[in-house]
Amino acid sequence: MDPGVRLTKDMCPTTDAEREEMASVPYINAVGALMYLATATRPDIANAVSILARFSSNPGLQHWQAVKHLMRYLRGTMDMKLTYSPSPNGDFLTVYSDADHAGSKDDGKSTSAYVLKIGTGAVSWRSKLQSLVALSTTEAEHIAAVP
Repeated sequence: MDPGVRLTKDMCPTTDAEREEMASVPYINAVGALMYLATATRPDIANAVSILARFSSNPGLQHWQAVKHLMRYLRGTMDMKLTYSPSPNGDFLTVYSDADHAGSKDDGKSTSAYVLKIGTGAVSWRSKLQSLVALSTTEAEHIAAVP
């Protein structure tokens, strides 16, 4: 996603005219297709898809523009792929986790993410909105580290 864009519920349609305009947009279908890619082959888009899926019930024009931006990113990176080989530093298993403190402006919840690598290839990854509100960055990181 575009780093400067913060999607919120305030961007959802509020008038009947805006809802009618968005009714013909295949937002849910596009997010579903992106979800398949994020789950199966593209860990690089997992966070963006997780954020876009939050607005499936009432997407607005800015949400749709973010979906199209992600589609253009995918078109430009079609040659990217996961590769599996031994790690150059000898590590067999590597796990990274992270969280953004209060990244969701709508409810103050943080987003957790992790990636598990065997050798140089990612074998498991996830990006998910935390179920509770963390009171500090440290607490958000601890929640992210313990599934």
